[in-house]
Amino acid sequence: MNSEFFEALALLEKEKGIPMEYLIEKIAGAISIAVKRDMGGSEDNVVEIDPANQRFYVAVRKTVVEDIEDPTTEILMADAAKYNKHAMVGEVVEIPLETKEFGRIAAQAAKHVIRQGIREAERGQLLAEFQNRQYDIVTATVLRHDLKKGSVTLEIGKNEAILPKAEQVPGEEYNDGDRIKVYVVDVSNGEKGPRMMISRTHPGLVKRLFEMQVPEIYDGTVEIKAISREAGSRTKIAVYSKDPNVDAVGACIGPKGARVSSIVDELGGEKIDVIKYSEDPAEFISAALSPAEVLGVDIEEESPKSCKVTVPDNQLSLAIGNKGQNARLAARLTGWKIDIRPESGFYGEE
Repeated sequence: MNSEFFEALALLEKEKGIPMEYLIEKIAGAISIAVKRDMGGSEDNVVEIDPANQRFYVAVRKTVVEDIEDPTTEILMADAAKYNKHAMVGEVVEIPLETKEFGRIAAQAAKHVIRQGIREAERGQLLAEFQNRQYDIVTATVLRHDLKKGSVTLEIGKNEAILPKAEQVPGEEYNDGDRIKVYVVDVSNGEKGPRMMISRTHPGLVKRLFEMQVPEIYDGTVEIKAISREAGSRTKIAVYSKDPNVDAVGACIGPKGARVSSIVDELGGEKIDVIKYSEDPAEFISAALSPAEVLGVDIEEESPKSCKVTVPDNQLSLAIGNKGQNARLAARLTGWKIDIRPESGFYGEE
């Protein structure tokens, strides 16, 4: 029986990745508790499981006394002599339990611990798998909609994840069986097991799409410095290269716009402005307000990270954008507060 038991533990270690030492420690603890509960043993007991010699040793410890008051913790000298001929009053003796006495208890305890160990190992493996996908794009299959909450259940590999309504791109429709790309924002390990938090609106989705489409970003020649996004509508991405011979913006756009076009298609037609990053705030702010032309950028010394931008009168609407979107995205991209003014000083455009 011992041989089969240790072989089973070795097999679990190999197939499920559960260390034998971990299982032995847990099983020994469970047997110790079970001996006390089911056999009226004392809390002072010994459980040794030796895989090298395939040996179990279970014993209870009792104090030698002249008169017994608590049979679970005390033993008479005459009885103690069976286990230790030299035992004296006041000393503690170990009383080994035969396999038939604790065998059933051990089997039940081992079964419970092994089941729990398998569950924990599988959760651990799933958590590790999820963590390997954190901050990455995964392809998912749409399983079903929750019409009440607006959320969508997706299948990712053999697992399911929820795409909340707040993380869905406005206007996008997801039909059962559709395959879509989502960004893994975070991974957590809750009471119900590992959970993957996914999004279609996170700026990280655009960043990873560019890393996948543009070899110069993947190999580090071109660096993404900042992204600001209003999902489903427009994204601004600032790129930079230390190599003066590399056109960072051109590399991202690709030949005839092929690279950026494939990303736009993946995002359902979302507009993308690729902007050249500059250490000079004035240059960076001017570029960030693209496609509008900027005549001048005045940095306000009194107010940190605030500036006044002058644009031609006929470019004012373009600089501000629909409902202020262009100016808002430029401000997020640069981290500056931008006050846009027309060249004439008058806001009424002809």
